[in-house]
Amino acid sequence: MAGRPRKFDRGAALRTAMELFWEHGYEGTSLNMLTSAMGITPTSLYAAFGSKDALFEEAVELYDSADTSPTVLSLGLTPTRDAIEAMLRRNADAYVDTGTPLGCMVVLAGTNLGRGHEHIGRHLAERRAKDLARVTERVERGIAEGDVPAHVDAPALASYCVTVLQGLSVRARDGCTREEANAVVDAAMTAYDALTS
Repeated sequence: MAGRPRKFDRGAALRTAMELFWEHGYEGTSLNMLTSAMGITPTSLYAAFGSKDALFEEAVELYDSADTSPTVLSLGLTPTRDAIEAMLRRNADAYVDTGTPLGCMVVLAGTNLGRGHEHIGRHLAERRAKDLARVTERVERGIAEGDVPAHVDAPALASYCVTVLQGLSVRARDGCTREEANAVVDAAMTAYDALTS
């Protein structure tokens, strides 16, 4: 008697797809790579996720979930300086973790997109803009609560912090160590102190 076919685990398949997109980028991840790694046929992939684009967007949502995002989890800390430092260090640790692809999926998965895939780049830019808005709001909250001086340009400081964050992602992909990443955070916090003095 033949055994029943294994039930398709959509969550596990989505996580597999997320890691492929994270490591190889949107365009570097072929349909064949996806179906082979997920253990499904192209027909099953389309039935479960609709399209490669829709699968990618779900994968980004899984990666950048507010429940697990080091940025979101860190920005709730007080005072503001601790929140910013935790955001940088937790993300740096995640970026260099060899148990997952290196760097940040939202920063790296949509570089060098070809014609017809501009919407993927826009989608990722919108996700990055959300992080910038979160950091800006956190600095503004610090100004309102008095742990950041009133003269500080909140959008400029937030932009600096997010630029460091995105740069750390690229450095991680290039193979920097945890120690090197944390040295960058040390320098960034020295700059933070100068900018908020």
